Amino acid sequence: MSRVTYQEAETYISELPKFTKKNTLEHTQKFLSFLGNPQNGKKVIHVAGTNGKGSVCVYLDAMLRAQRKHTGLFTSPHLIRMNERIRMDGEPVSDETFTRLFLRTQQSVRRMEAEGLPHPSFFEFLFGMAMAGFEEAGVEYVILETGLGGRLDATNSISGPLTCILTSIGLDHTEILGNTLEEIAAEKAGILKPHVPVIFADTQQESSRVIEERAGELGCPCKKIGKSAYEILKIQDGTLAFSPSNAYYGDTTWKLQNTAMYQPENAMLAMEAMRMIFGEQGDVSGWREALSQVKWEGRMEEILPDFYVDGAHNVSAVRMFVQSIQGDRREKVVLFSAVREKNYEEMIRILCQEKSVSEYVITLIEDKRAAQTEELKQIFQKYTDKPVVVKEELHQALTYLFSRKAGKAVYCLGSLYLTGMIKAITEEAG
Repeated sequence: MSRVTYQEAETYISELPKFTKKNTLEHTQKFLSFLGNPQNGKKVIHVAGTNGKGSVCVYLDAMLRAQRKHTGLFTSPHLIRMNERIRMDGEPVSDETFTRLFLRTQQSVRRMEAEGLPHPSFFEFLFGMAMAGFEEAGVEYVILETGLGGRLDATNSISGPLTCILTSIGLDHTEILGNTLEEIAAEKAGILKPHVPVIFADTQQESSRVIEERAGELGCPCKKIGKSAYEILKIQDGTLAFSPSNAYYGDTTWKLQNTAMYQPENAMLAMEAMRMIFGEQGDVSGWREALSQVKWEGRMEEILPDFYVDGAHNVSAVRMFVQSIQGDRREKVVLFSAVREKNYEEMIRILCQEKSVSEYVITLIEDKRAAQTEELKQIFQKYTDKPVVVKEELHQALTYLFSRKAGKAVYCLGSLYLTGMIKAITEEAG
């Protein structure tokens, strides 16, 4: 087996979209068979949706570990380094493990290509690496976050999950998934399997109807989580306290290390999955303690005092972001960037409705799909008379923000690429 560095492995995978295309689920299943079917015998929880998938996954992972289970977690995208996508017992795999899994997967791919099969896509390759790693480590529970959609997603090649979870549905990736909530919900609900329980966020009538109809067709026990499933009690000192309505949890208060108003919904989706799996064997007090310790990077994360990054990168996520900051009475500055395929005009219009924002700063993300700053500036000026400042280089934008932030709260959003870039810069600066 040849030797490669972590960086060489990451570069190889990053360049895959340049010479491959999305493959069928049958192709992914063949790919897994060349890897020795590492998915067999795993207890899988499959998570799809528009917003909140990653949060639900990390909440599940934390509670499963509190239940003393050996876990594997596959999420996307990564913020800084690719091995963030593959976690075992809560920790990203080491560079050494990532490289070993890369080489194992690459050998399998070469055998596939020798038989005339297409090379796996970027996402497929990482999914194969993750499943191979989970097999090697002997994990019992695997939590899978879909990459895009659900029905045709590589993770949907897995059969017989324990349960499926659908987070809130919104308009995103419409060029691929459809132009209506119903069409997008149908794609997300494509992960449902016959008679496998499904838990979903009951946030939009249009999407909920589609999910319930599909669950009915497949004979899936169906549980929906709406606003009545919990009560938000208090948001203070960077934490949010809420109380579940279901008597299973007792008269208890649960805390999250996050002030986003939408996170209790995500926590409840994960909690209900745990209740469905473990029933009376569930260590509810252990779950409560585990959730109180979870810090999910890039989701309303305070990375420096009064300086927050949030991964909101579509219309529904920006709407929820604005709802979440309305309780913050401080004057605010917003840093924004986006990629071209997003409906960034509507994102900007919603942002400009928040009256406590005193200034908007626009920067450019390092991606060929980046929306141009001058266009973004023109849109902001269409919806607000507040100052709109352009700083093409992110370093310049951050320097400007730090010079302006005295007594203010800074919120950065619009793209997970932006979140990752900011975190990389601040971590490097120490």
